[in-house]
Amino acid sequence: MNILRALVVLLFLGSCNTKTTNHFDLIITNATIIDVLGNTLTKSQLIAISQDTIRMVDDMTNLNKYKASQTYDAANKFVMPGLWDNHVHFRGGDTLIEENKKLLPLFLAYGITNIRDAGGDITPSVLKWKNQINNKKLAGPTIFTSGPKLDGNKPAWPGSIIVDSNDDVKIALDSLELLNVDYVKMYDGSLKKEIFYEIIKQAEARGLKTTGHMPLSADILTATTLGLDGTEHMYYVIKSCSPLVDSLTQTNPSYSMFPQIVESYDPKLADSVLKKLASQNAFITPTLYIGKVLSELTEVDHKEDSLLNYIDKGIQKTYQGRIETAKKAKSQGNSSRSQLGQLATDMIVPLYKSGVKVLAGSDSGAFNSFVYPGESLHLELQSLVAAGLTPQQALITSMINGPEFFGLREFYGSIAEHKVANLVILERNPLENIKNLDNIKATIIKGKVYDKKMLDNLLQELKK
Repeated sequence: MNILRALVVLLFLGSCNTKTTNHFDLIITNATIIDVLGNTLTKSQLIAISQDTIRMVDDMTNLNKYKASQTYDAANKFVMPGLWDNHVHFRGGDTLIEENKKLLPLFLAYGITNIRDAGGDITPSVLKWKNQINNKKLAGPTIFTSGPKLDGNKPAWPGSIIVDSNDDVKIALDSLELLNVDYVKMYDGSLKKEIFYEIIKQAEARGLKTTGHMPLSADILTATTLGLDGTEHMYYVIKSCSPLVDSLTQTNPSYSMFPQIVESYDPKLADSVLKKLASQNAFITPTLYIGKVLSELTEVDHKEDSLLNYIDKGIQKTYQGRIETAKKAKSQGNSSRSQLGQLATDMIVPLYKSGVKVLAGSDSGAFNSFVYPGESLHLELQSLVAAGLTPQQALITSMINGPEFFGLREFYGSIAEHKVANLVILERNPLENIKNLDNIKATIIKGKVYDKKMLDNLLQELKK
């Protein structure tokens, strides 16, 4: 994380020291700027951009003071920082590399300019795409990646680094630092509780951010005290909100204990747990929407999904595993996924109000059936609003908390001088209705404009 921040700081300090000028690479005119944190609009603004950076924001009455190589008329539409999808996956092995790469424009088409890749088995390719996007040689969102996941001696996913001893922890973290990843992602396939804690401690000593799945024998409050920055999905928070947690963890530390966990959920205990997590500046990625999709796999026919046309056959084949699991659960009368999903939904407002940082993430990618890149983040934000957040609060979970996880709020989250020029222009105001995110006029990534026609052309290419 220190390397990431140092590189970003050097980039922006360098850009800030350039000679002041009234000539820019791009000026966006007639912008109605959305201040998400302030929940306000400022009309008739111009946004001046050079290289990857916003250099100036001014009133349109001063337009004649400035010149630009390119102008783009926002036509009084709504301009805000680009969205962040804080949980996506690129994976499926070498045979699916190109199919994964073709997903990148889908994010831009939905106004997503930054993504947090949560680990997979094609890390060299992901790092290559990241570099190409940064150098404007590839159309796609800015990528922050964990690289390979860390798991136990029987990893759940291919490509994971096996970590089964304290010595393995050092070697694994050395490897991740050599790859120059942006954070560390753990997985609970066979990871031991003691090794999970050791990863957190050693990563904390190196200044590396940590998040992921937890061994069900571990405790989220202990982990955050040791330095765990985040956790993916709601399982581990919910688990700590049951008075039966200690006895169930000792006798049955597996996902089969969740029906009892859900049934014994205690709101007062939950309030105490959430306050403690907030005091540790914890980040939680609920991934509500994918939970709903997976719980309904046997009831919903996805054959006519419009976005299925953009997903190549290899990735579509990976969807079958989840479908078979859902069929098996249904035949056994197991409804625990839907019950868990409802409790997760009910906890969103208490989670947010407690001060825990909620992160919007879709969990889109290969193997996660019918959860399409781009669209799924919009539907996740809609799910958060349906759970009780305001549109403003839902947007904060994406474009404010996303960069805050990496300590990069200085460069993202608002439209102001020295911020990264990753923007989205919308036909309608999303502060009024979160579904207005679907009406995109243009996406701007590092100062390059992709208008509606360009975005449509990118999508047409995906169908070939």
